Amino acid sequence: MHKPTATLMAVLIAAAFATTPAFAQQKVKIGFITTLSGPQGVIGNDMRNSVELALDHLGRKIGGLETELIYGDDQVKPDVGKQVAEEMLKKHQVNFVSGVIWSNVMLAVAPTVTQAGTFMIGTNAGPHQLAGEGCNELFFTTSWQNDQTPEAMGKYMQDAGLNDVYLMAPNYAAGKDMITGFKRYFKGKIVDEVYTRLGQTDYQAELSQLRSKSPKVVFVFYPGGMGIQFLKQYSEAGLRGQFPLYSVYTVDELSIPAVKHAALGQLETRYWSPDLKNPANQKFVGDYGKKYAGKLPSFYGAQSYDGMMLIDSAVRAVKGNLSDKKGMIAAMRKANFNSTRGKFTYNQNHFPIQNFYLLKAVAGPTPGGDPVMAIQKAVFTNHKDAYAKDCKMKW
Repeated sequence: MHKPTATLMAVLIAAAFATTPAFAQQKVKIGFITTLSGPQGVIGNDMRNSVELALDHLGRKIGGLETELIYGDDQVKPDVGKQVAEEMLKKHQVNFVSGVIWSNVMLAVAPTVTQAGTFMIGTNAGPHQLAGEGCNELFFTTSWQNDQTPEAMGKYMQDAGLNDVYLMAPNYAAGKDMITGFKRYFKGKIVDEVYTRLGQTDYQAELSQLRSKSPKVVFVFYPGGMGIQFLKQYSEAGLRGQFPLYSVYTVDELSIPAVKHAALGQLETRYWSPDLKNPANQKFVGDYGKKYAGKLPSFYGAQSYDGMMLIDSAVRAVKGNLSDKKGMIAAMRKANFNSTRGKFTYNQNHFPIQNFYLLKAVAGPTPGGDPVMAIQKAVFTNHKDAYAKDCKMKW
């Protein structure tokens, strides 16, 4: 009797191990695409820093699983971004692709990733095509839809009674979305609408043209290195006092150390700021400074940090079963993680419904130190993007 019992027990134990899900030993592989070279590399570096901080906060594991991050440089080129994504999918067999600064790059990368049956977690670019008819159950973003932030500035300037506005932005997908968003809420007179080359660093000709048009105010979108050069040249040309400047994604924690006093008084709209008071944001900002020599993170970093937390929430929800994509989609739709922006919800197109604030560049806490961005008031509360109605996903 004892021998058959022992044999049966051995069989049962072996069977138990055999049915233990293979995913218990899996590794999470995440490909993170950003710009790590050239003048725009300052953005990509902040995003990478924030991803690394998120991993620190998670014990270097996503959903409790061993995690490998593969970083790729898109060089601000859609074809390069697509090639990087394909290599991540085929060579590294990643479970998630994340990141991407530029909307033209995202329009090349996102379909490549989702068509391969892999999750794309955007942490900056929010082209309208992916929010509307091109929405996909495998695409989520932890940033915003491009139009939303300039919509907030358009509303603020409309409510303030400003008029005769001169508009400037780079000539690519996000630049056009930004101007479209601004005009959706600003209904006053527009003096001119000027699009410049993506990556341009010399704006002397455009500033001469602006001066000749004599607008009352100017609205611009110039992210990264473009913004640094534009702000410096705008100030050096003596235009700041002559034509008040309003902007989105131009004056931030990356450009302020370069332009310093030229940023003082600048008004921007954003969904996030270092002084946003919630526990997750205070921990993120505080620990970023400790890890990176006292620097402040930017909104690019906050979004990238949130991207890792979103992925972590999905993997935890399915207990590490990376093959359970439906389970991960359901989990991510709940936005069940501590975001640096505070609690938010997802719209049916997987873009956040969130608040947008008016920020101002004010003197920093240290005498003689760099200005800092400070929230002045909320412009929108629980703001939805304009394209969700065109998304066919139902959930």
